[in-house]
Amino acid sequence: MAETVLIFGAGAGLSASLARLCANEGMTVHLAARNAGKLSELCTDIGATAHACDVTDATGVSNIFDAVSCVPDLVVFNPSMRVRGPVHELDPEAVRKAIEITCYGGFVVGREASLRMIPRGSGSILFTGASASVKGYPNSSTFAMGKFGLRGLCQSMARELQPRGIHVGHFIIDGGISSSSRIPEEDNFLSPDAIAETYLQIHRQHRSAWTWEVELRPWVEKF
Repeated sequence: MAETVLIFGAGAGLSASLARLCANEGMTVHLAARNAGKLSELCTDIGATAHACDVTDATGVSNIFDAVSCVPDLVVFNPSMRVRGPVHELDPEAVRKAIEITCYGGFVVGREASLRMIPRGSGSILFTGASASVKGYPNSSTFAMGKFGLRGLCQSMARELQPRGIHVGHFIIDGGISSSSRIPEEDNFLSPDAIAETYLQIHRQHRSAWTWEVELRPWVEKF
C-alpha cells in the first residue's frame, strides 16, 4: 500500500521539492497552506491534493487530518513567520502572531499527528528549523524565539514518542535555500532538492539507528 505524506506550510522551494520527491517515490501527497490556491499548479503536476489551513487553528488542523482519510506515514511542518527589527521597536501583536505560527503551530500539528500515529505505532513527524533554532541574531529575536521553541518541542516529542514507534526529526537549515531569485554560486545556497532527499532519508531510517536532529548547510557556510 502506498505511503501518505501530509506537508504543512507548502509552497515553492523546499516543500515543493519534497512533494515532488515523495510523489516520484509513489507516495500519496497532501499539501496544506493558508492559501491553497497557490498550490494548484504543483498539485496538477504531481497529482497532489491541496487543503487550506491555518496551523494556529487546532480545529482546522484536525479537520485536515480527517480529510486525508488515513493516518499519514509522514507529516512535515514547514511554516514560520519573521518579524525583523530591534527588540524595543517590535510590535507586540506582530511578535505574538509570528511565534504562534512558528512554534505553537508546530505543537498543534505535532499533537494531531501524534494522536493518530500512536495507536498504529509508526510514522514520522519532521519539523523544519533554521540557523535561528540555535543562534539568536541581531534584529531577529522573534524568529529565534519561535525556532528555539520549536526545537524544544521536537526534542521533547522525540523522547516521548520514540518508545511508541514514532520517529520525530528536527532539521536545522543553516543557510539560505536557493530559488528562482536566489541562484546558487559556488554552492552558497542549499539545494531544496538535496534537502528533500535528506528528509526522506530520515523518514526511512531503520528504527535501530534513528536521528532526532540533522544540521544541513552549504560546505562554504561558516558555523
